[in-house]
Order: sequence, then C-alpha cells, then structure tokens
Amino acid sequence: MPPRLRPTRKRKRRLSSDPVLDRLTRLHPKLIDLSLDRVEALLDRLGRPHERLPPVVHVAGTNGKGSVIAFLRAILETAGYRVHAYISPHLVRFNERIRVAGRLIDDDRLTALLEECEAVNAGAPVTFFEITTAAAMLAFARTPADVTLLETGLGGRLDATNLVPRPLLSVITPISMDHMQYLGDTLEQIAAEKAGIMKAGVPCLTAAQGRKVARVLERRAAALGTPLVKEGADWFVLGRGEGVLFCEGDRSLALPRPGLPGKHQVHNAGLAVACARRMAGFSIPEAAIAAGLGAVEWPARLQRLTKGSLPALLPEGWELWLDGGHNPGAGRVLAEHFRHWRDRPLHLVFGMLTTKDPIGYLKPLAPAVTRLRAVAIPGEANSLAAEQAAGAASSVAIAAAAAPSVEAAIRQLVEADARPGRILICGSLYLAGTVLRDNA
Repeated sequence: MPPRLRPTRKRKRRLSSDPVLDRLTRLHPKLIDLSLDRVEALLDRLGRPHERLPPVVHVAGTNGKGSVIAFLRAILETAGYRVHAYISPHLVRFNERIRVAGRLIDDDRLTALLEECEAVNAGAPVTFFEITTAAAMLAFARTPADVTLLETGLGGRLDATNLVPRPLLSVITPISMDHMQYLGDTLEQIAAEKAGIMKAGVPCLTAAQGRKVARVLERRAAALGTPLVKEGADWFVLGRGEGVLFCEGDRSLALPRPGLPGKHQVHNAGLAVACARRMAGFSIPEAAIAAGLGAVEWPARLQRLTKGSLPALLPEGWELWLDGGHNPGAGRVLAEHFRHWRDRPLHLVFGMLTTKDPIGYLKPLAPAVTRLRAVAIPGEANSLAAEQAAGAASSVAIAAAAAPSVEAAIRQLVEADARPGRILICGSLYLAGTVLRDNA
C-alpha cells in the first residue's frame, strides 16, 4: 500500500488591503491606548463623518455584543432596511468588520479608505483600532443606508466609537470581568466604563445584570437623564418549548427559537427584539422579527462544523463544534448549555491569550468535560503555550495534555475514547478564526 500523502495546505491569498493594514499597526507603540483625543483629531481632518451617519444603535458590554448586532441586523434587513454594521474583531478577514449597506466592504474600497485615512493622519500617533474605525465611519457617511449598528471595541467611555454624538439607542449586553488591565479590577469599574456610552435623553436598553453592575448603570442613567429599559423589569424573554416568548407590558410575542444555539442566545435575541420595538421612525413588523431571528448567521458562536478537513477527521457519530467565548462569563454560559449535551462524552480543544483568565473560564466547564487537549494559537505572540493552557485545565481537575496543533488534538481525543463523542474547540476568537480559515 503506498504511503498516505499529506494534503498540501492552500496558501493564504494576500489581499490588496494587507500592506496598508500592516503599516497602520505601526502608527502607535501600543495596540490599545484608550483615549478619544487622537481619533477625534483624525475625524476632524476627515470632515467629521461620525456626525453624518444614518441613525446609530451603539452596543457595549462584555459578552453577546456581536450576537445582538447579528440578530438586530437580520431583523432590520428582513424588514427591508439597509444596514451598516461595524464589529470587531474579525475572524478570518479584516473586511468582516465593516458591512456597508448590507454587504461586506470589498477589498479595493477598503484599501482606498484606509489609504485616505493614512494620508490625512500624516504619521501622527493613532492606534490601529482608532484609524480603522475612522475608515468605517467614512464608508458609512458616504453610502446611503437606513441605520448604523456600532459595536464598541473595548469598554465604552473611551472607545473610538463613542464619538457619535447622539445615537438612536444605546445597548449594554451582560457585563462580567474581562480586559481588567484596561477597564479596572472590579465589576463596578468595568460597568462604569461600559456605561460611558449612555447619552442624555437617549434610551439605553440593558440585558439582565448582576446587582453590582445594575447599580452602576442605574446611577449613571439617573445622572444623565437617560431612560433605562431593563430586561427583567421592562421586558422579559423566555424559552418555551420550540419557541420563545417575548413579553413587554401587556404585550407578548410568540417567536421561533433563535437561529443561534444556546440559552444565552435566547436572551441576546430578546435584547435585539427589545431594540427593534423601540427604534423611533422604523416600522418593523412582527413577521420580520420572527423571520430575522431564524435567519441570523454569526460564526464561531456555538457553531457546528460539518464540512472541511477537521470534521473529516471524525469517525461516524462524532460532532465538532466551535466557540469563540474567552472570559469567565462565557465559560458560565457554555456550562449551562452543556446540560443539554449529556448524550455523549464532551472533549475540549482549548487555546487562550495570555491576557485572559483561563482558570476563570475553565472552572465552570470542568464538571462536564471528559478530557482536554491544549494548543497554542498559531501566529499569536500573546498566546498561552500549549503546556500553560494544559496546566490551567489540570488545576481545575480537567484531564488535560498539550497538543502541537488543532488537528493533532482532534486525532488524540478520538484515539483516546472508543465512544462517539462531541469535541468543542474553544477559548479564543483568534483560535476560532484560525480554525475557520484553515478548515475552509
């Protein structure tokens, strides 16, 4: 029998925007340096495009920001509206961050916008996120649309997106511990930074929060005169059989299950529905809300992988899933979902950045996990070494070992258990992006 040939990996095509994106990373010595002065000066020189956007829904929080935007975009587009959307980070291509009137920005246009911002900036210190946010604002100001969905990059108060003077709505998703080196060491400090997106007189819709966070949000709203619309007080959402019940005052909507799996996505969908019902000047039929919840697409959020080189490694009866959650709050959400995954052994392929809390993430998962293989995230200087990630798992009583790659990890997990199992690749959006790219 001839030896099995190793398949050649497709070379990643270099896009025309790559050289300018590379240059923009070198305009500031730090990747993150929270401030509004630099980006405000750049936007001034660009003609203040952030003041000429279609009505803005501005979303901050720790977990669920991207999912809420994905649900709301699906609802709005189903209702016939043209939607700009700005999210971060991307998974495979930078273009994923900027969606102009419903379409991902094409590479030629992205390159032209980035080069224009680079020329106007004239070498002044500015972070990568700040200058690329300015490029997105420029794209949105120049293209007609009905609404703009903006996701904060980090925090809120000093985030580059927070220069929009008066959004239509502000939205705050669940807040938990993350990015402590930038936002503070306590929930109250982190919540205060997120609450910085509130504006006087602009309704702010918030997911259900813990008591400490809720107090911070309520104090900030009262000080500004911001109407605060809270899950659990002003609206509710409940999973019910194969559907979802959204309740608000004396009205209720019977809706289909969201197209993204997990109980947490029921609440993210509910927050999007609450927003859709409060968008002044928009007419969004209940049928569009229902259809949008089912049509939503958002990769690397409990996404099942069924095609590609990685699922091909699995014997019959095995499943492969991918999730980009990367903080303790995300770990708790996954742990709750695992209650529905008791039909077969659960194994993890785990990688995480050094700036995150691996023990806080893994601890709630430990009771459900049979074994774990830890990997370093390819191409990420701030990745935990596979041995470090495995050590974190072992410290919370998960049977763990290091593996040289995701492919090797999957092979090891399959070989270690004769029973059909379920494998979840998790711990980092950067790892998820690498998996999606290499599995394509």
